[in-house]
Amino acid sequence: MPMPWTYRHASKEWRAFLDDVKERMCLESDNMAYTAVDGVMQVFRRRLTAQEGLDFASVLPCVLRAIFVQDWDVTAPPEPFRCRAALIAEVKQVRGNHNLTPDNAIEATAWAIRRATNKRDFERALGRLPKEARAYWHVDVEDPADLEQRII
Repeated sequence: MPMPWTYRHASKEWRAFLDDVKERMCLESDNMAYTAVDGVMQVFRRRLTAQEGLDFASVLPCVLRAIFVQDWDVTAPPEPFRCRAALIAEVKQVRGNHNLTPDNAIEATAWAIRRATNKRDFERALGRLPKEARAYWHVDVEDPADLEQRII
């Protein structure tokens, strides 16, 4: 079996994703963008069972998959989804003294993830999750072409 594309081109995928996130969030550094994305991932996974999280992570590019599962306590019971403002506040608490995450972090991360993943695979993974989990990754765009996979 050939090496999966996402492993062979991990750096290229990650760079494209990170550039999208930085642009959408108007952030200046890779570190700021990473902190925001890490927070978005942590807040989301806290609301999933281990199986739901692994199913979701399986469609992410390999670096995002690694970020999603890093240090995850899969024995903790899932927390309920809350209003968007509360979720954003929770994202901003990750590494609080070094967090410059903007209010659009969840939407910007969702936008960038959609551009970094296969649309059918991502939608299939979301389709197996509760409606609140699907809503977490919802993105409104005027032109659906804006969400086309960037690197194929």
